[in-house]
Amino acid sequence: MMINSESDPGGNQTISDVFILVGFSNLHELQSLLFLVFLFTYLVTLMGNLLIILVIKLNSSLHTPMYFFLVNLSLLEICYTTSVVPQMLVHLLVEEKAISIAGCAAQMYVFTIMGLTECCLLAAMAYDRYVAICHPLHYTTIMSGRVCVLLAAASWFIGISVEVAQTTWIFSLPFCGSNRIPHFFCDIPPVVKMACTDTSKNEIVVLTVSVLFIMSPFLLIILSYIRIICTILRLPSAEGRHKAFSTCSSHLTVVTLFYGTALVTYLRPKSSSSPESDQVISLMYTVVTPMLNPIIYTLRNKEVKGAFRKTVEKGIFVQNQRN
Repeated sequence: MMINSESDPGGNQTISDVFILVGFSNLHELQSLLFLVFLFTYLVTLMGNLLIILVIKLNSSLHTPMYFFLVNLSLLEICYTTSVVPQMLVHLLVEEKAISIAGCAAQMYVFTIMGLTECCLLAAMAYDRYVAICHPLHYTTIMSGRVCVLLAAASWFIGISVEVAQTTWIFSLPFCGSNRIPHFFCDIPPVVKMACTDTSKNEIVVLTVSVLFIMSPFLLIILSYIRIICTILRLPSAEGRHKAFSTCSSHLTVVTLFYGTALVTYLRPKSSSSPESDQVISLMYTVVTPMLNPIIYTLRNKEVKGAFRKTVEKGIFVQNQRN
């Protein structure tokens, strides 16, 4: 594929058509194997998250605030991983790993919106657990259906408004020179590096957004869990403490996985990063974590496992009746 370009005033060649996502190009012998591994992972992610949504929808006992947020999280994970993995799979099979600049922008819009919305949603889920454990007598009053919808809507609003503005600003930059991005998708740091202008202000904005809108929800989660742990430790019985902690262990595990990779990616110094390490870390939060989340919530949650068994038994019973 030919790359159209035009000269800018500074004498550089301005990229006008496409980027090349280098990705795993250096792993020629392993690309077929990587395709199979990532395809399997993606299908497990889709089936796992769709299964959680279906089980919650079909079981009225799970129509509670915690599972309302879990449905939102599963929808987010589906969109989040779908914005990256299908194209990565295609690029593992073709020689020309090109993406139009418009396609690159669309990918970044979806990916960043879902990522920031998930940060806010995880904070809302932590607040839900805080109210359930620290104020159990007022839980149904505080976490009403209206409050849950408002918290979820606020998460989506923050994600969309902040990331649409940031991504639009990034793609208003002039891109010139080499059109080869040393990554497998259009993430913010490698795309900003393609700009042929001083990007120090943009990098400051990216860091500011990361600190304000990634760290702020993270701090709210930490504060919620400090209060939760203090309340749990004051419970008189070991059984009560175990039961209380088990209700938030799945969420805590998901938060650790999500924020662990996000913080390493966006807040670590440039001197400690390399294209190879960036891609490995990116695989964690684009491929691995979305697959693990439904597994974590099913294996560590008795209510979901019980509801899943009931759904399967009901389906078998209906099928037997038809036969």
